[in-house]
Amino acid sequence: MDAITILWADDEIDLLKPHILFLEEKGYQVLPTPSGDDALDILEENRVDIVLLDENMPGLSGLETLEIIKSKYPSLPVIMITKSEEEFIMEEAIGSKISDYLIKPVNPKQILLSLKKNLDTSRLVSEKSTSKYQQEFRQIGMTLGDRLDHEEWADVYKKLVYWELELDKSKETGMDEILHMQKNEANSQFCKFVENNYTYWLSHPEDAPVMSQSLFKNYVIPELKKKDNSVFFIVIDNLRYDQWKTLAPIISQDYWIDKEDVFYSILPTTTQYSRNSIFAGMMPGEIAKRYPDKWSNDEDDGGKNLHEEFFIEEQLKRNNLNIKFSYNKVLNVSYGNKVLNEIPGMFNNPLNVIVYNFVDMLSHARTDTQIVKELASDEAAYRSVVKSWFEHSTLYEIIKEIAARGGKLIITTDHGSIRVKEASKIVGDKEVNTNLRYKQGKTLSYVEKNVLAIKNPEDAHLPKVNVSQSFVFAKDDYFFAYPNNYNHYVKYYKDTFQHGGISLEEMLIPVVMLSPKK
Repeated sequence: MDAITILWADDEIDLLKPHILFLEEKGYQVLPTPSGDDALDILEENRVDIVLLDENMPGLSGLETLEIIKSKYPSLPVIMITKSEEEFIMEEAIGSKISDYLIKPVNPKQILLSLKKNLDTSRLVSEKSTSKYQQEFRQIGMTLGDRLDHEEWADVYKKLVYWELELDKSKETGMDEILHMQKNEANSQFCKFVENNYTYWLSHPEDAPVMSQSLFKNYVIPELKKKDNSVFFIVIDNLRYDQWKTLAPIISQDYWIDKEDVFYSILPTTTQYSRNSIFAGMMPGEIAKRYPDKWSNDEDDGGKNLHEEFFIEEQLKRNNLNIKFSYNKVLNVSYGNKVLNEIPGMFNNPLNVIVYNFVDMLSHARTDTQIVKELASDEAAYRSVVKSWFEHSTLYEIIKEIAARGGKLIITTDHGSIRVKEASKIVGDKEVNTNLRYKQGKTLSYVEKNVLAIKNPEDAHLPKVNVSQSFVFAKDDYFFAYPNNYNHYVKYYKDTFQHGGISLEEMLIPVVMLSPKK
C-alpha cells in the first residue's frame, strides 16, 4: 500500500520540522509549503490524501485557501490549524466542511490522532467490529443452546441485527458469511420455540409476550389515558427491525426515543391477520365471530383490511375511551401530502392513526420488477432503499411536522419479512390461498419438517371456515411451491422477500415510543 501523502501549508513550516519528521517516521509522506498559493499549485501536480492548513497565513489566508480547495476537490479532507479561538473562525471553517479543527500549539500526537480519525477510521472500525463479533459469536452460539424465553429471544435477535448493521458498515465479507450462518441457526431454534409455545400463549395470555392483539392495549391506551397531548400512532406496513434501526438516526434528529421494543406478530404474519388484530385488539378468530360482516377470509373477494377504522373505534369503546380520533391509510404520494396538510387540525384529536404502505409495496415490487430486485438485491441493499425512500418521503415530512408541534409519536408495524431461499413442495385444492409462507385449505399435503401445522385453526385463534380446514406455516427461509411447473416457480421466487410464516425477521418487529425534542 502506498504511503499516505499529507500537504501541510503553514507560513511557519520551517519551525514544524520535528512534527514532520515524527509523521515521516510513522510512514506518512509530507509535502510542506509556506503559503496558500503554493498549496494550490502542489495540489495541481500531486495526488494528496489530506491537507493540514494553517488558518492565519499572509497572502491567501487559510479560510480563502480552504474555499478554493473545497470548490476544486470537494472530497479531499482538510484539517484546519489555528492560533485563534474566535468562535466565528471555527464556524466559518466548519461551515466550509473541514474534517477537523486543531488549536495551536499542537503536538505531533494530536495531529496523528486527527489523521487516523479522518483517514484510517473505516479500517480501524472494521478490525474492531470483526474482533468484537468474533467474541460475541461464541456467546450467542452458547445462548442458542439454552432454553430461552420470549424476552431472551428478543434480546438475541436485537444482538444479531446490531452485528449485521455493524459488519455491513465495515464491509467485512468474511464475517458476514459467519453471521449469516448464525442467523440461520438462530432462526431454526426460534421456529422450534414458536412451535412449542405459540398456542400456549394464546390460551395463557398472562405468560405471553406482547403480541399483535395486545399491542394497542399495552402501548397506545396508556398514552391516551394520560390526556396530556395528541398521540400519533404510525403503522409502517412490513417494516423489519433492522430497517427501523436504519431509520432511527434520521428520526432522532427531531425525537427522543423513550422506549424501543420488539413485539411478536401473530400467525399468519400478514397484513390481513396481524394488522386487523392490532386495531381490533383481538385474534382473527374472535374478530370473525364478533364481527362476521367485517371479516374476510382468504378465499373471499375484495379487500381484507377495509374496516380498520371501525375496529379502532370498537377497541377504544371497550377501554372506556369515547374520544375523537382520525384514521388515514397512505398508499401514494398525493394522499401523503393531503395528510401532511391536515396535521395541524389533527392536534384537536387525542388519537391519530396513520397507516403507511410503502415498504410492503416495495417488497411486492421487488418480487415482480427486475429493476427493483436489482436495487434491493440483499438485506443491506433493501435497508438502503428503504432509508433513501424515507429521507425523501411525505412520511418523514409528516413526522417532522408532528415533532414541530409537540406531538407524541408511536411507530410500529404489523409484520416483517424474510428473504426466502429454499422451496418446499405443497399440494392443495384450488381453494388454497396464494401466499408463499403460509397455506390454509382442506386437503394440504406438505413436507412436515419444513412447516408448523395447525390442524385445528381454533387452536391458533384463527377463523375456521370448514371442518377439515388447516393452516401450515413455513419455517426458516422456506417458501411453498407447487409440483406443477416447479422449477420455474422456484427460480422466480427464490431470493424474494416474503412474509406469512415463522422467522425472527417476520415475527419480532419494532414498536417505538418517541417524544419531540422541541
